[in-house]
Amino acid sequence: MANGQTILDFERPVSELETKISELKKMSTDHGHDFTSEIKTLEKKCEKLKCEIFSNLTSWQRVQIARHPNRPHTLEFVNLIMTDFTEIHGDRTFADDKAIVCGIAKINNTPVLVVGHQKGTNVTENMIRNFGMPNPEGYRKALRIFKLAEKFNKPIVTFIDTPGAYPGIGAEERGQSEAIARNLLEMSQIKVPIVVCVIGEGGSGGALAISVGDRILMLENSIYSVISPEGCSAILFKNDRSKAPQVAESLKLTAPDLKKLRIVDEIIKEPREGAHKNAEETAKSLASAIKKHLCELKKMPVDKLLQERYKKYRCIGDFMEPKKKKHG
Repeated sequence: MANGQTILDFERPVSELETKISELKKMSTDHGHDFTSEIKTLEKKCEKLKCEIFSNLTSWQRVQIARHPNRPHTLEFVNLIMTDFTEIHGDRTFADDKAIVCGIAKINNTPVLVVGHQKGTNVTENMIRNFGMPNPEGYRKALRIFKLAEKFNKPIVTFIDTPGAYPGIGAEERGQSEAIARNLLEMSQIKVPIVVCVIGEGGSGGALAISVGDRILMLENSIYSVISPEGCSAILFKNDRSKAPQVAESLKLTAPDLKKLRIVDEIIKEPREGAHKNAEETAKSLASAIKKHLCELKKMPVDKLLQERYKKYRCIGDFMEPKKKKHG
């Protein structure tokens, strides 16, 4: 960790160069030595190294960026993109799950209903937010908001950022699988536009439970998968999680992979080193995409909206068999 920022393993060479540059600049100021030439050389080297690293990120490196502790979460994006946000609490059945935040807000003066996973920015907040892993009451709270949006004919914007639904005994006792399944069913039939934004981790059914929508947008370094690379590695290699980087490539969980598979509709560009380096710039790009898609969707008649949503999900998984070569 440097200057309160977590340094990922593959970023270490860049961090070391930046530290050297800072030291030379400090020596120039404090002792009056001229290191201009050395500083320029190191800055060019650093810039070249950044280009090499961040233009050729592996799937595992994108996983690490998606999980970066300084990466902006739902509430940060809501505050940067929207105005007049008023949070709504509780599922009116059991409790208020703080791993999912819901509310009413405005984007470009258009009222929308907002639902999103919320992680913490430190250990204490993560304990309160359950590390972004919702219980059933979180999904039931989300469903209450979806129904509210439908009642008042307002579009829905969701933010996806969770390792997965909470797998605890209490969650299972209160119907975790039923809550997720119910949301999948209901979201497929909600009669208002739904724009889904994958902003960090999109893990398993815990993510899917609030991500059935008309448009799925994905930040460049976010991930979206049926299982985490570590979990998949443990299953395939007898509890050996060390093969997670290898498994990450096979899972096709990155934004470019999912765009090719027609699961994601648009990839939102991030600052070169990730959204955590410039949350404001990332939010600006995301806001522009959300506004564009909401504008398009609001023009659709309800029947066509639901028909297109149905077709979108029916097409996921389609593939073409290669033509067999004729012999002789």
